Amino acid sequence: MGDQKHPLQPGEAAPAFALAAANFDGTVSFADLSGRPFLIGFFRGLYCPFCRRQVEQLAVVQPTLRAAGVETVAVINAPVERARLYFRHRPTPVTLLCDPDCQTHRAYGVPHAEFLPDGSSEQPEWPYTATMAQFQAARINPTGELSQPLHPMEGNTILNAKDGFELDEADHAIFANHATQLVGHFLVDANGTIGWAQIEALDGPNSLSTFPTAAEIIAAAGDLGC
Repeated sequence: MGDQKHPLQPGEAAPAFALAAANFDGTVSFADLSGRPFLIGFFRGLYCPFCRRQVEQLAVVQPTLRAAGVETVAVINAPVERARLYFRHRPTPVTLLCDPDCQTHRAYGVPHAEFLPDGSSEQPEWPYTATMAQFQAARINPTGELSQPLHPMEGNTILNAKDGFELDEADHAIFANHATQLVGHFLVDANGTIGWAQIEALDGPNSLSTFPTAAEIIAAAGDLGC
């Protein structure tokens, strides 16, 4: 799989992959899904409470999509052992795959932001490059659970405490290497072609952790002819 410099768009071929599954033994490949449409979401690690909530939302959407012939897949930026431990206690009907190196995220062109050095004369090009000041100014409250819009890292801390989620060594390692990985959702048709794509926060850091709603996903699947 090669890195895409920009998110894949409708009409482009979806890259192949083969990843270990988190909620059952074995792997799932692109070939296993070929011949029928599927929704695939690429997420940050388990340390991200907003990503965990989106996976829960996909579980709610999954029966409607399956009735329309669409499979639902979530790719988590986590080692398989860590993901299996977490989802053993929080089972979901969504097919969960693990990519601790974000190789499939990159293959589908989901951006990974990089911070410019302090004092750099280079102009930031969000979502690929950003200044630390630009990120520090971000305020979010996408699920309405926070008392007010807060910095994304502060929001993470509050919601992880609310959930009783404690980062383990694997989570800290993933966070250290991939904290600025963005999230992307793609609908792939039965021919293996991208039919719909949605990338997190393309308009700026204040939209971080704002993901497509259940209604938006179902509508997109309908537009795809599913």
